[in-house]
Amino acid sequence: MKNFLPAEYKKNEKLKINHSYLVEQFADYSKIFKEVEKVVKKGDYTLGKEVDICEKNFAKRTGAKFAISVGNGTDALLLSLKALNIGPGDEVITVPYTFVATVGSIVTAGAKPVFVDIKEDYNMDEKKIKAAITKKTKAIMPVHWAGRPCEMDKIYSIAKKHNLHVVQDSAHVIGARFRKKHLVNFGDTCTYSMHPLKNLNVWGDGGFIVTNKKVLAEKLYLIRNHGLKNRNNVEIFGYNSRLDSIQAAVANYKMKNKLDNITSKRIRNSKLLDKLLSKNSNIITVERLKYLKEVFHLYHINVKNLRTRELLQKYLIKNNVDAKVHYPIPVHLQRAAKYLKYKKGDFPVAEKMANTSLSLPVHEFIDVRHINHMTKVIFNFFEKQR
Repeated sequence: MKNFLPAEYKKNEKLKINHSYLVEQFADYSKIFKEVEKVVKKGDYTLGKEVDICEKNFAKRTGAKFAISVGNGTDALLLSLKALNIGPGDEVITVPYTFVATVGSIVTAGAKPVFVDIKEDYNMDEKKIKAAITKKTKAIMPVHWAGRPCEMDKIYSIAKKHNLHVVQDSAHVIGARFRKKHLVNFGDTCTYSMHPLKNLNVWGDGGFIVTNKKVLAEKLYLIRNHGLKNRNNVEIFGYNSRLDSIQAAVANYKMKNKLDNITSKRIRNSKLLDKLLSKNSNIITVERLKYLKEVFHLYHINVKNLRTRELLQKYLIKNNVDAKVHYPIPVHLQRAAKYLKYKKGDFPVAEKMANTSLSLPVHEFIDVRHINHMTKVIFNFFEKQR
């Protein structure tokens, strides 16, 4: 087995309208180099001053009292579970329609993932949660898919009623709101990723845990740095999941100079796609709700079946549009999940979405011309299918 990512980076680089925008998003690297140079001159590469500044900036962005930086978004999930004493013998309710990191963090913590189905907005179906709760359930892990917040008032209400923790997989939703409130208000932690393809991105991996709970925050500060209270005193045995000062410098630059623009352009692009695609009866888009502020890490459409999705994807790629599938196999049907003994048909909505959804580029480096081209290609495809 070898590293498959270089081939993925190269595969679609010739397409004019691409999902990947790694070169464009850091075209101003010379300005960021100046911020990195300050770190180099100080020599505080690990949990340095730049990290402290970054944590304050991120806390402000997310409306949280505390922001704990970590090595990546997956660690943010794992360390949240560990800090809440969730481990072997415990169950955590989540969804099968997500990136594997969500479920992997639960398994790595030693707990058992218990799935509930999603709704056709790709988010956890809160009506299915109660039936999944057992004496072993310790937490609910909702996933805010593609930049759209889950129904957090209902999920949080269920959690409080059954004395359960809530760890939110917020990797896609930096800047989102639920009923004008920051998501950190609906649970124990929100966890974020700063992977290069996220809305807030750095030059590698990075992540954050935010919380309003002081005792929990203090434990997380320890856990992410080996449990060290200071240079010589270990309070608990922890992990090494520290945000590098260089990545913190990149994140600070992005938060100060770019994040608001990134968010507003993604929202603008998505609104235009909604408007144009609403004129095509072959395409289903997610209903937009006024009480949600979505930030569109991804933009999904749905078609009637798997075969149509496959043909449309090929046609879009042929016409220079990098259409992707996020994701074709729900986690409960992955080989790694075989021991959980779920089977095809257990989560029909998740399986339907896996077969019929397609992601279109929506990032800040596409404009009206690109969107018009994408929609024209889609309309032409269905005209030819008649």
